[in-house]
Amino acid sequence: MAAGQYTRRFGPRAAAGPLARPCTWANVRRSDSVAAPLNPNAHQLWTAPRWALALLLACLSMLGPFAIDTYLPAFGGIAASLGASPLQLQQTLSAYLFGFAFMNLFHGALADSYGRRPVILGGVAMFTVASVGCALAATPAQLIGFRALQGLATGAGVVVVRAVIRDMFPPADAQRVMSQVTIFFGVAPAIAPMVGGVLFVQFGWRSVFAFLALFGAALWLANFRLLPETLHAAARQPFNLRNLMRGYAALLGNRRFVPLALASGVPFNGMFLYVLSTPAFLGELLGLAPTQYFWFFVVNIAGIMSGAWASGRLAGRIVPQQQVRRGYAIMVAVSLVNVAANAAFDAHAAWAMWPIAIYSFGWALMTPVVTLMLLDVVPQRRGLASSLQAVIGSVANGIVAGALAPLVMHSALLLALASAGLMAIGLAAWLLPGTRPR
Repeated sequence: MAAGQYTRRFGPRAAAGPLARPCTWANVRRSDSVAAPLNPNAHQLWTAPRWALALLLACLSMLGPFAIDTYLPAFGGIAASLGASPLQLQQTLSAYLFGFAFMNLFHGALADSYGRRPVILGGVAMFTVASVGCALAATPAQLIGFRALQGLATGAGVVVVRAVIRDMFPPADAQRVMSQVTIFFGVAPAIAPMVGGVLFVQFGWRSVFAFLALFGAALWLANFRLLPETLHAAARQPFNLRNLMRGYAALLGNRRFVPLALASGVPFNGMFLYVLSTPAFLGELLGLAPTQYFWFFVVNIAGIMSGAWASGRLAGRIVPQQQVRRGYAIMVAVSLVNVAANAAFDAHAAWAMWPIAIYSFGWALMTPVVTLMLLDVVPQRRGLASSLQAVIGSVANGIVAGALAPLVMHSALLLALASAGLMAIGLAAWLLPGTRPR
């Protein structure tokens, strides 16, 4: 095989659609997109209602927030039981995040080579085993190790789910399904801390990981019985580490991919910044008791779910670029109002949470569209594209969590300015020449 070439074809035109074109990394670098091949048997793979598929895929995506948010209320019990220091407790979180970010580089490529189903089933099985290990851990080091294993496994669901949707549906239908997944997924961040808190208080910290193991086992069984293989045999790409790294390099050099990844991933941090700053923002600045924090999550999740619902309703009715513009228009307007209000008044619980909810609505309105545009930059390697999107998002989240949030969390005005700045980065990426499809 000549250098720079990836010559696997997608079979005859009848199977692959109007364009059967070899996937070369040169094409990835220089072209806008090619026609996105669907599985020719897609209409036969899932005969149940679409919402049922969206629910199944959303549960896979829920592994991430459940793996983090359910055990956070149990930090005190873990420290007392295992004699863990604050640093070791933090390492249980950072080990998970590191494993998650690292394995994201490979989940998509593995799914492009061996199929979506084996990667998902393998990842969920590994997550289940790792959760059992966490529940049985006798030392902080053991818990940290099993948390890293959880992180390595969790990304399989998050990354491959996007490719499954695009394998089966044309753009408008894929947007509707992606929006349904976002609606179902939006419940997870709201209920995970409550589930973890109840389990910890009633049964101790080990019950949290026992719950995650049971959730993983049930999810594995559901996917084993219900999830079809959506990647057509003719569309599989041979796994080769050198070609994988060449593919990532080509995607990073693509004139559309990185801007689209920034346009969808960075604005998310405009609201995630407030989640990271919850104790300072809600407790210190708004004067809420911990038992009242749930109101923030209720209004924020309501914004995400209603935005995702609106995105699905608009699919096929307006031009995708127009929907993205509407989402950004909402985020720009509410960000300016948020900055002005916090500059003029002291933050108060009566109004300070609503701008974040409206911002979340705008983000959820546009992000399914941008994600599908990103996947169609390299339709032959959707798994690869989804992996790199997840890595870019994880890096952005890490920078905001580790560097930005500690600097601004104690000032409502600085939080508003930082949130507006993160949104502006995404908007600038979207407005770059060549980013939007012609």
